[in-house]
Order: sequence, then structure tokens, then C-alpha cells
Amino acid sequence: MRDVVTGTPGVLEVSGLSIARDGKVLLDVPHLCLDGPGPTLILGPNGAGKSLLLRCLHGLIQPDRGRVCQNGVVLNAGHKARQAMVFQSPVLLRRSVAANLDFVLKRQSMPRALRKRRIEALLAEGGLDGKARQPARSLSGGEAQRLAILRALALDPETLFLDEPTSALDPSATQMIERMVLRASTRGVRIVMVTHDIGQARRLASDIVMMQAGYVVEHGAARRVLETPESDDSRRYLAGGLVT
Repeated sequence: MRDVVTGTPGVLEVSGLSIARDGKVLLDVPHLCLDGPGPTLILGPNGAGKSLLLRCLHGLIQPDRGRVCQNGVVLNAGHKARQAMVFQSPVLLRRSVAANLDFVLKRQSMPRALRKRRIEALLAEGGLDGKARQPARSLSGGEAQRLAILRALALDPETLFLDEPTSALDPSATQMIERMVLRASTRGVRIVMVTHDIGQARRLASDIVMMQAGYVVEHGAARRVLETPESDDSRRYLAGGLVT
């Protein structure tokens, strides 16, 4: 893992992105540029297109039109290899906690002795150092999500996409994951994270993307968006009102 801040990650930019199914617009983002140093949090009601946008940014879904660029270059296999994504429901291998991490490190052709030290460091990072030999699928929900994030961080990604990683967790488990996210961001990993939790956005976000009905209705510095939102949709959502 990175031990020091590596500087601002590369610019991630969306141009003319659109997806429609059966005549219904699911995503329509004329332009979005993520170029700040801290975590970007994507907020909005159910069905707003948050997870769909996240998958497009990671190249998991190809849009009908438009493109995603990294530093001005259309997203390619090389870029994707330097990204990682953790889904809302983590998928863990049927092996031990340590072996889940060893699996991804081995694929990087890392020597066995170095893998062992790296696994120990990762487990300590996620507070799982006492569970190395435990079957991964016997972990609690919060522990499983931490392992999934550690497995993603083991790849030393430039960008980490997180799709509501704390949505079903209690406050203690949520706090532990938020600490991991902030530590990764401090090391220079770009974090792009979907959440419904406005309090979480206040705690983590450097900038916020507000979405509604497939559109980005607002994007800006977290404090400005949360305290003085410019769009009606943002104001209603942040006030806890019904967004239609």
C-alpha cells in the first residue's frame, strides 16, 4: 500500500454519456470532471443512476453514447487495471480471509515472502489480523466488507470505486470502513463512492455529485453543495423531502 501522499490522481472525465432502455433515459451526463484530491461521493434517491454511473466510470458498462476519459485518453484496459471496485454486497472466495488477499497478490506475481508481509499489513489495516485463518464467508457483514475493500486496496489502485459499502452496517462497522476510506484517500487513492447517507457525505466528501433521474443536477465542493445547494432537487433531497 502507498505509505505517503502521492499527489492528486489523474483527471476522470465524462463527455456526452447516455444510456436508455425501452425509450426511458437511465443516464444522461453531458459532462462531469472529477479532478480533486479527496473522496467524491455520489448522492441521490433510489433510481437516480448513481450505481450506473459508477459502473460506467469503471468500464463495466458501455454507454449507448459518449465516453469516459482518464487524463484525456479514452478509458482502456490499462486504466481499468489501475482501478478497483467494491460492490454493495461483497463477493468473497470460498477460502480463508488471508487466502482471499493472497489470491490477488499472487496474480501480481509477488514473491511469497513479500505476499506474507503484505497480507499481514493489510489485515492490520482493516482490523482483521486475528481472523487470517477464518473462512472468509463466515465473517460478519462489516468484516466481509472490510475484507473486500482490503482485497481491492491490495492491487494498489489509482482509483477505488465503492458502491454503498456501508448501507447495511451498524454505526461501529460504518465508522471502521470510513476510516479505511479516509486513510486510502490520504495515501493518494482516488475514491469515488455512492451513498445515501448525508451524514457520511459530510464526514468523507471533498466533492459531491448530486443525481436525479439519471442526470447530474449538481457537482461541487462538499461544503458548498451541502450548505448552499443550487438545484431544487438537491435542496429537496438534502432536506429529506420527496424528490420526483
